[in-house]
Amino acid sequence: MKPTRLIAVFPTLLTLGNGVCGFGAITFAAKVTQTAPDLPGHGPLFYSALLIFCGMLFDMFDGAAARLTGQTSELGAELDSLCDAVTFGVAPAFLMLQFVNFPLWEGNEYSLPFIYPARLVWTIAALYVVCAVLRLARFNIETEEDDAHDSFSGLPSPAAAGAVASFPIAFPELLAMAEPGNPQAKIVAAVLIPGVKIVLPLVCLTVAVLMVSRIRYPHFGTQIIRGRGPRKTIIQFVFAAAAVAWVHELVVPLAFCYFAFGAPVMVGWKKLWGHEAPIVSSESRKSA
Repeated sequence: MKPTRLIAVFPTLLTLGNGVCGFGAITFAAKVTQTAPDLPGHGPLFYSALLIFCGMLFDMFDGAAARLTGQTSELGAELDSLCDAVTFGVAPAFLMLQFVNFPLWEGNEYSLPFIYPARLVWTIAALYVVCAVLRLARFNIETEEDDAHDSFSGLPSPAAAGAVASFPIAFPELLAMAEPGNPQAKIVAAVLIPGVKIVLPLVCLTVAVLMVSRIRYPHFGTQIIRGRGPRKTIIQFVFAAAAVAWVHELVVPLAFCYFAFGAPVMVGWKKLWGHEAPIVSSESRKSA
């Protein structure tokens, strides 16, 4: 009989921290109701989205810690997927549901009445959860130990969750733009603030489909660490840093939407002009 493997304490704690962040994100989002709307600025929905991003940090470091200490195991892989299902599956869907269904604040001139049927928004949230779970299950089946992890097959679930959670992160900056003293910014905010509630369910539905797609997404972290990153990646990081210095939190949804929708746009462009699309074939389905 094989000796029983001991649980890797430190990597396991990092993985569980990811799950706790997901549960905390759901808890904060649940505080927004018809009788207790979201507070202006950094309210419950902002902290809910922030906890999802904290879960991403735990998810980034738990695998690296396990490989560094030589304590990788099937238990750790399964535990990671279970926590990811909470943080990057259930929490973003519930956050979107709360963001769209309930008032974001009281007495604001830019408040927008509910325009989507409640059943439709719930269906989009449920589809997101289903696609995230399928995505994680496919990852467990198709990932091999010797996989180079240079690219993903389909949109990674943390990136999909980031695309959804980035809008509540950027919302306080939009509210700050609407403050008196800057007429031009106030005009822009008058369009963007109501538009967020219209766009977010569409973004959630689109990234759900992209998660179960076979479109290849680059693994920027692995490529940069191994020195394989293209020169344009460095240029993109430079422009991203400049954008953060200029518009602060507003760059977060732009960056995540660029990553999520950039690859499908390139696929469509190459198909339109008769080039081969970067879709992962059945023979080369590795990981996502």
